[in-house]
Amino acid sequence: MDITLDPSRDDLPLLANTSHMLVRHYALDLDVDFESQVIEGTIVLFLEDGNRFKKPSHSSTETCPLESNEAFNFRMPEPCPVPVTNARTFSSKMAYNDFTICGKGEKDTSDKDGNHDNWEQASGISSSKYCCDTGDHGSEDFLLVLDCCDLSVLKVEEVDVAAVPGIEKFTRSPRLTVGSEVLRNEIIQELVTMPADRWREQLDYYARCSQAPGCGELFFDTDTWSLQIRKKGAQTATDFPHAVRIWYKTKPEGRSVTWTSDQSGRPCVYTIGSPINNRALFPCQEPPVAMSTWQATVRAAASFVVLMSGENSAKPTQIREGCSSWHYYVTMPMPASTFTVAVGCWTEVMPEPCSSDDRPSERPVPSSQADFRCVGVCGHMEYPCRFQNATATTQEVIPHRVFAPVCLKDACQETLLRLIPSCLSAAHSVLGTHPFSRLDVLVVPANFPSLGMARPSKEKTGHVSESGASVIKHGLNPEKIFMQVHYLKGYFLLRFLAKRLGDETYFSFLRKFVYTFHGQLILSQDFLQMLLESIPEEKRLGLSVESIFQDWLESSGIPQQLQRERQAGAECGLARQVGAEVSKWIQVNRRPRKRKRGERAVVFEKLLPDQLVLLLERLLEQQTLSPRTLRSLHRTYRLQEQDAEVRHRWCELIVRHKFTAAYGQVERFLQEDQAMGIYLYGELMVSEDARQQQLARRCFELARGRMDKSSAEVVAEMLF
Repeated sequence: MDITLDPSRDDLPLLANTSHMLVRHYALDLDVDFESQVIEGTIVLFLEDGNRFKKPSHSSTETCPLESNEAFNFRMPEPCPVPVTNARTFSSKMAYNDFTICGKGEKDTSDKDGNHDNWEQASGISSSKYCCDTGDHGSEDFLLVLDCCDLSVLKVEEVDVAAVPGIEKFTRSPRLTVGSEVLRNEIIQELVTMPADRWREQLDYYARCSQAPGCGELFFDTDTWSLQIRKKGAQTATDFPHAVRIWYKTKPEGRSVTWTSDQSGRPCVYTIGSPINNRALFPCQEPPVAMSTWQATVRAAASFVVLMSGENSAKPTQIREGCSSWHYYVTMPMPASTFTVAVGCWTEVMPEPCSSDDRPSERPVPSSQADFRCVGVCGHMEYPCRFQNATATTQEVIPHRVFAPVCLKDACQETLLRLIPSCLSAAHSVLGTHPFSRLDVLVVPANFPSLGMARPSKEKTGHVSESGASVIKHGLNPEKIFMQVHYLKGYFLLRFLAKRLGDETYFSFLRKFVYTFHGQLILSQDFLQMLLESIPEEKRLGLSVESIFQDWLESSGIPQQLQRERQAGAECGLARQVGAEVSKWIQVNRRPRKRKRGERAVVFEKLLPDQLVLLLERLLEQQTLSPRTLRSLHRTYRLQEQDAEVRHRWCELIVRHKFTAAYGQVERFLQEDQAMGIYLYGELMVSEDARQQQLARRCFELARGRMDKSSAEVVAEMLF
């Protein structure tokens, strides 16, 4: 079954049959090769069938015929020398040294740098050439369908978890009374449902099981958007193997990873929040309902640092000369799209030694927050939750690390390191308990897409089939990534609600909402419904979920409430100050080149960055600004030293008024701020000025090899 879609207008399919089977845990074992620009290795899926978990309510409308009786050409690998580069025989201590088996009553001797340890301490897919066509085997067997794209799948096999020493503790039946398949599935069922207080033991056995030998290869087939796996004779999800190992490798052109260089010119690779998320990094279940945990061992040359969205502060382990291994894990079930990895020659930016008086202190939780800690039972599936830990709830600043290219180390030392504790403390004061116990901050390369991971709400993915498959509307249209209207309207909606209800009422609700729904998937209407139900009727001021959806989410353009607020904002002190400065610049622009004798020079006020953005936007409305005025403007505010938002408006002024003396600054912006520069390419082409269009094409040719793929597609359409 091959689905060919038009990237400019068609939807992105989510084909995983999550209603039949869910991945509960991923165990990845990967090697990163910068020479070939390939990540290869294995992933083991620990599965639970649909009879074990509650099915979500889906529309009966069928949009993805995954459960039809159409026949697939399944392939089975011939005996072949599949490259084994992952050293699967190395000791378990080396593979997952962040945790050890630690049952009840046993002493925990593990390192104290993991998620839960900190509570106490810091409180299109191509079929493999190795595969041969085994013919049509009928359609009576159960299919496991995974979301997958731009991967080379080499081999799929069942994992013999029963061969793991000590695994018998997870069996309820004597080995002689059940079949081997039933025994293996029973072991996995017991493993995935272990209680949260045994998370460390569970992770250890996940790691051991992921390295267990195979016990039979499985038939598989691939198409553009999915990987389908079956076992002959396994007619239901219950009969299907619950531990499956997939051998695969990524492709250099894969749309889930970007191979590029950092600001120091050193090679690096990172995952991107592209429309296809992580399906070109590993076979997975993309629908957000498929919440899972994961652990990953990643090997790279010793000169590289591996960072991941894990809960532990991983450190490198040398496994052989010139090669290091990094291990991360997550114990909070999350969608597969939240898995991130970045590998590069980053340097860790260490804070300067400070006195005890300078260190962030833990203050008592305000009474408004105290109501939402260690009370009741969490509504999410079971995992080791920080919201139920008294020490974690008072931790304003969680441990954090900062990584950056060598050339930006000093700048991060001076600015970024000082900001992070304040930001973490502010987030804690507004939202309460940090959901994770640590944080890694990475200064990403210039071509990182600024909008990150943009996923539509569940209701906007179209009808969901009986299998759990669905589609994302316009998910393959690269232009949609740069449409920021929904972000802006969402931001202003939250501001509007805070202003209408008052900060005290609104922020108190936010803390309550975060506590109630942490660890769960929620929709916009969940948020709005709870907000309106939590305030007295007299304070709702005519608001309803239906009216908010109509005015803010379902209608195009700027809502009336926002237009009125915008008009009122023009009268505030900061905006009036900008208005006065704009008048001065218009006056300066009208003056003759030489000032009259005795005429006093205009004195300009110092402006905040947001005020500078507004000033430049107002000046963009002017029909003409002389080169003399533009030079004075640049000199007065030192515009080239301002943040990207300010410099973007400044570049627009340069383009609009054909200020050729500053074209070099436009070139620099297009190279160093590639995601924001997308809009600037459009300005250069719309002008129909030959020199500006030549500038745009020259910059694109220099940058396209390092640009985000979606960005490059959009710009190419503008230019050619």
